Amino acid sequence: MPRITDDRRAANRARIVAAARRRFSRDGFHRTSMPDIAREAGVSVGAPYRYFAGKEEIIVEIASGAFRVMFDPVERLVDTAGDVTVGNLVAAAIEPVSGEVAVDGTGEAVPVDELLRCAVQAWGELLRNPGLRQQAEAGFEHVRRRIADALRNGQRAGSVPADLDPDRGARVVMALLHGFVLQYTTFGLDDTAGFTRDVRIALNDAGLLRDHR
Repeated sequence: MPRITDDRRAANRARIVAAARRRFSRDGFHRTSMPDIAREAGVSVGAPYRYFAGKEEIIVEIASGAFRVMFDPVERLVDTAGDVTVGNLVAAAIEPVSGEVAVDGTGEAVPVDELLRCAVQAWGELLRNPGLRQQAEAGFEHVRRRIADALRNGQRAGSVPADLDPDRGARVVMALLHGFVLQYTTFGLDDTAGFTRDVRIALNDAGLLRDHR
């Protein structure tokens, strides 16, 4: 029997992840079973287990992918811009989800609504699953440190106020992004351009940043 190629294996895995994301976004994590995912993907009941140990592993994959879509551009901005501002950081994270489709880390086109609905559900899982929470805390802390470094660079460049504490400021940026995801998913806040613009204006009015346009 011929061995499956790496490309075919990657395509099968992506197909299962996409099917799981559709089911999770419609029915939630707990009302979706592994057989449900297999049916959605059009594969045998045992096929998902060739790629994942169980449903929890798929949840981790999808949730981490959802947040990477937003936070990977933030990290790229940190690496390339010395005079970054809070407004710049928020805009970098929101721009990838400003349309109907986002591109995930594997280059796959993913419906934004599915992506963010799964992200919100993942937060609920953190309250009941210590393993997921530990992974999420590690990811959160990594991104928080990177944003704090960006704010320190901005202070040196004069684009971020000197009296802003970078570590607490990084949490403010994260809170803005998490709040955006929650409002987008729950209340239909889909005016991403307006949200980014108003973040810039509100923080400027409060004297918290000097933004570059």
